[in-house]
Amino acid sequence: MSQPPPPPLDSATAMAAAVREGELTAQEVVEEHLARIGRIDPGVNALTVVFADRARSAAAEIDAAVKAGRDPGPLAGVPISVKENIDLTWSATTNGWRGLADAVPARDAAVVRRLRDAGAVPVARGNMPDFGMRWDTDNDVFGRTLNPWNRARSAGGSSGGDAVAVATGMSGIGLGNDFGGSLRLPAYAAGVVGLRPSLGRVPRAAVREQPVALTLQQFSVNGPMARRVDDVALALGVMQGWDADDPVSIAAPAVRPDAVPRRVGVVRDPAGLEVDPDVAAGLDRAAASLARAGWEIVDAAGPLLEEAAVLWRRLSCTDMLISLDPAALGLPLGRSATQFLRDSTAAARPYESAREYAQAWARRAVIAAEWRRLQVEVPVILGPVSMSRMREPDYDLGGQEAADRAWRDLWLTVVVNFLGLPALALPTGLGADGMPTGVQLIGPMFGEDVLFEAGRAVEAGVPALPPVPSPF
Repeated sequence: MSQPPPPPLDSATAMAAAVREGELTAQEVVEEHLARIGRIDPGVNALTVVFADRARSAAAEIDAAVKAGRDPGPLAGVPISVKENIDLTWSATTNGWRGLADAVPARDAAVVRRLRDAGAVPVARGNMPDFGMRWDTDNDVFGRTLNPWNRARSAGGSSGGDAVAVATGMSGIGLGNDFGGSLRLPAYAAGVVGLRPSLGRVPRAAVREQPVALTLQQFSVNGPMARRVDDVALALGVMQGWDADDPVSIAAPAVRPDAVPRRVGVVRDPAGLEVDPDVAAGLDRAAASLARAGWEIVDAAGPLLEEAAVLWRRLSCTDMLISLDPAALGLPLGRSATQFLRDSTAAARPYESAREYAQAWARRAVIAAEWRRLQVEVPVILGPVSMSRMREPDYDLGGQEAADRAWRDLWLTVVVNFLGLPALALPTGLGADGMPTGVQLIGPMFGEDVLFEAGRAVEAGVPALPPVPSPF
């Protein structure tokens, strides 16, 4: 009698269930992913360090727990990649910068610890640009991450390495962060699902003696990427919650899907310019899928969208000039990061006085109130991650004009960071250019469960992506 086929390895949820039920061993899952890394990563350069021996040892411990009848956790045996700016004691937290090449942390970050306690197995580190401040993934330490769908297109940034690792099956979950689209843009580029949680829901880096820029406190969050909506939902359930080391983290209340109207507002043209036809087609597919699932679809405009995008940019660049000053760092940034900082800050006009800086933050409350009032009636906003298709590598470099274009494409994306809202990026099939199309769903504060319900409707109603092209 023939044996049934093994469970699929394209879903973290299915992987963990198979390991817990004894259909697969964690060691089999890890070995398959290590084999993929060996075969695929030389062609895309998504991963900076591979933990083959440590991963095998961790998998053996999980298998021993299963054999002994103990619960190995909801992520049993799921291979994960961890971005280079999130503490994992197995290697240095370099932030993609040579000045931190030896900065091996003494403790895992809270999110890493929680994932490992839930049975996840780190298999590698994900590549990123210096300090995560570009919309492409390249640095002087590890080099460029390539987009597996088309090497002439950017892989996005700054969590580009983890997005590519997930898309190509080298990891089941990618752990990254999002200050200005750094989870959602690479997810769009690679054709995976990326969740930017609400501000405070998921712990970030431990805060001890070093001061933290206000924009980092308010705009940046840690979050997961995976190939399915259910997988990011599973990861969020493990990662979320109050942590003593992050004063912004809270035990967040959850907005129940049945407590808000099933209404989606579609923002089709965030910057008042014509969006790319493939972007528009992806939005139409997502809206149609939601309508078929019983959601009411209405047209919407993000309140004070341009002002919010401008404030995000000026505040971010003001803080970056201070926190990334080479005189304070002790070593210069890498080549491309230096160029990006110069171009972006020149275009953004950083604030020169404390009065201007304070007034900008004061306006944030006004804009957030307008969005909150909108989302009482229209809880979910559907819009593009980027108004354009993914451009060429280094598209965010080349002077003020290139910097302006890269930022304008992402108005709706960066406004989410400015306001601290949750957002879910997910693919909507292939475009005419053979690259994934995608959208983002923006929820009310702490409305991740609402986003997951809407995201599942989109996922079920759009064409599934084919396997990423090979050979690599």
